[in-house]
Amino acid sequence: MRAESFLQTHRTWVGAVAAVLPLVVCAALAPFRESVANTDVALALVLLIVAAASTGVRWAGVVAAASSAVWFDFFLTRPYHQLTIANREDVETAVLLVTVGVAVSEIAHWGRRQQARASRQEGYLSGVVRTSAAVAAGRESPDSLTSHVAHQITDVLRIDDCRFDPSGGNGGDGMATMDGDGHVTRHGRPLDVDRYGLPTDAETSLVVRSGGVVHGRFLLVAATEVVHPTLEQRQVAATLASQLGAALSRPSTQS
Repeated sequence: MRAESFLQTHRTWVGAVAAVLPLVVCAALAPFRESVANTDVALALVLLIVAAASTGVRWAGVVAAASSAVWFDFFLTRPYHQLTIANREDVETAVLLVTVGVAVSEIAHWGRRQQARASRQEGYLSGVVRTSAAVAAGRESPDSLTSHVAHQITDVLRIDDCRFDPSGGNGGDGMATMDGDGHVTRHGRPLDVDRYGLPTDAETSLVVRSGGVVHGRFLLVAATEVVHPTLEQRQVAATLASQLGAALSRPSTQS
C-alpha cells in the first residue's frame, strides 16, 4: 500500500513538473523573443519533453508537449499573450511539439516494455538453470526439489499457489490441463489463456512426467484474480515440471 502511495505521489509530481517547466522556460525567454529564434526555443522545449517522457510516467511527455505548445504560443508567437498564432511557421512548430511529445512518449514506453520483457526472460532462464543445477547435483530430497519447482512455477505464472499432487489424478475431474508445450485445454477444448486467463473456478493441472511415466501433477491455483501468463511463461512452467519428472525418475530419488 505504501509503495502504491509513493508511486502515485511520484506520478503527480512528475506530471506537475512536466506541465509547469515549459511555462517557466517560455516566460523566462519571453523578454528575449526578438533576439532568440523560435526554432531554438522549440529545440529547448523538445529537450524538456524528452526528459519528461524518460521519467517512466507514460503521459508525462504528452503533458510536457501540450504545455510547451500552449506557452510557446502564448509568450513567443505573435500576437503575444494570446492563444492565437498568426505565423504559419509558428503553427507548424507548435504542432510538431505536440507530435514529438506523443511520439517520444510512445517510444520510451515501448523501450521500457522491451526492457521489462528482457528482464522477465532473464528471470525465467535463471529459474530453469537453477532447477537444472539442482536436478543435476542430485543432492536435494524429492520433497525439497518439488517444493523448489512449485515455488518457481508460482513466480513464473504469477498465480496464487502451486501444490504437488503425487497421485496424478484420474483425468476425469474436469479441470483444465496444461501440456508440455504450454497450451491449456479444458473438457477437450483449447482454452485461450491470452484472452480469458487461467481458470479461477478450478485448479489447472500440469502433469509431471518423464519418459511416458507420470510421477504426479502440479495443481495451479489462480483464484483471487484472473492471470494471463503468456505462452512463453507457460512453456517455462512446463519445462520446470519436466525437469522435476526427470529427477523423480532416478532410482536414487525414488528410493
